[in-house]
Amino acid sequence: MVDVDGVVVTPPPGGWAANLKEDLGLSRTVLDEHFFKPHWRDVVEGRAGLRERLGPVLAEHAPHLSCDALTTYWFAKDAVLDLALLKALANLRSHGVALHLATVQEHLRAAYLWIRLGLNQQFDAMHYSADLGCAKPDAAFFEAIVQRTGLAPAQIALLDDKSENVEGARAAGWGGALWDGTGRLAEVLARERIAIGGVL
Repeated sequence: MVDVDGVVVTPPPGGWAANLKEDLGLSRTVLDEHFFKPHWRDVVEGRAGLRERLGPVLAEHAPHLSCDALTTYWFAKDAVLDLALLKALANLRSHGVALHLATVQEHLRAAYLWIRLGLNQQFDAMHYSADLGCAKPDAAFFEAIVQRTGLAPAQIALLDDKSENVEGARAAGWGGALWDGTGRLAEVLARERIAIGGVL
């Protein structure tokens, strides 16, 4: 199980919204205060749609900007793939290791990542929070994936850039390895004693 943001996707310096004001005329602070802080948890855990919650915020604070314009900008800015990691993961997959994404996403960006960025060509399945109705590091997230895949917890390992998610995975009986983007995949997995089907 591989995380997306901070692992498969490398965040741009300052985040995707670093130049939001200059590029689209919307203050990053306004977006944080009026959209992300009050609405994001509902959106990312599937209780509300992105457009449903974002539309009224833009209508009030940035009427010149449509949901589609903002999400197109957002998704494109936050789409730099870690090609070296993907190559290392592809090597595992070529040896018969199943690769899944386990990520906190809402529906629209999940589809963008899976289809437009082509991650469906490199992973066997994607498990994301809005679809599962819960997010990492909640125990329910890990349990939902176990139920969905039919795998035993001991058969699963998570590669993630957040220590709380790695700890959540371990608490659920999974293996867990923290990724910071600086080491080789084989070394990171070996350090955590994660053996992947005898490949490493």
